[in-house]
Amino acid sequence: MIRVGLIGYGLAGASFHAPLIGAVPGMWLASVVTSRRADVARDWPEAAVVADAATLLADPAIDLVVIATPDHLHAPLAKAALEAGKHVVIDKPFVTDPADGTALIALAEARGLMLSAFHNRRWDADFLTVRRVVAEGVLGDIALAELRWDRFRPAIKPGWRETEGAGLLNDLGPHLLDQALQLFGTPDAVSADLATQRAAATTEDYFEVTLLYGSRRVIVSAATLLAQPRPRFALHGTGGSFVKHGIDPQEAVLRVGQPPSTPGFGEDAPEAYGTLTAADGSTRRVPSERGDWRRYYQGVVAAISTGVAAPVPAREAQAVMELIALARRSATDGRRLPLA
Repeated sequence: MIRVGLIGYGLAGASFHAPLIGAVPGMWLASVVTSRRADVARDWPEAAVVADAATLLADPAIDLVVIATPDHLHAPLAKAALEAGKHVVIDKPFVTDPADGTALIALAEARGLMLSAFHNRRWDADFLTVRRVVAEGVLGDIALAELRWDRFRPAIKPGWRETEGAGLLNDLGPHLLDQALQLFGTPDAVSADLATQRAAATTEDYFEVTLLYGSRRVIVSAATLLAQPRPRFALHGTGGSFVKHGIDPQEAVLRVGQPPSTPGFGEDAPEAYGTLTAADGSTRRVPSERGDWRRYYQGVVAAISTGVAAPVPAREAQAVMELIALARRSATDGRRLPLA
């Protein structure tokens, strides 16, 4: 049994990490660092509540530390956990400074410890479906792929993400860019545009990043002032197009306190299926794969127990953060930048 210490019990810790940990055999949520003692007692009465990370890290019984805190704390807490001999999972973004990611990877490898980032969107219903469609080759040579995540949020949402966070590119960018890299690999160059569109926003709340692969273009984008969202995925090639609207349903289930064992968890409604348009103009609906974020933590159990690769290796998370840093440079300089 892998004993887990969770640092942070806000949205990510309470709604995502704790329920998924509790739903995966071989893991036990043993301890939580939070000031929300009553919430943990209600949700996980067998878990201890400790006041600070140092106390948790000093507990020799803790095998794995999950960090679900504001972004700027990810790197120092991960460093302390690795130095304490713990395996580590970091909620996205992996780090805010790629130099910190390089140091963490070196430390984890030197200590023989697992280090991973929570890129749970690899196990979204829509992304798994897109991955299958691409692998089947029905789209032919893909010329344009668009991965978008749109919201309509004119007012600033209370909480640290929109007041103290590093911006929308650091918030949603890791998921979108990770999916793009999983589908198409490392691009040749990047071109980015960032903007702050809401009057009260303190950092960017819009981004569009174009990844260049020869003549192929892959666009990842997110905006906060779209009452009518664009397709979540749109892929176009010589064999046809695949277009998918809507967001994976797992987050909505977990946010209202329903467990991952809820019937239908991760399943798209038929009306949410994507549409495949063939080169001859004919169309058909494509049933979605079943999404399941539990597969991330099942992979963590396997990595710690048997030594197989982490479900999201730290080097893959680091590649995403290096791409984000390059996109920020591109937006600042106003020019396309090649990848090293």
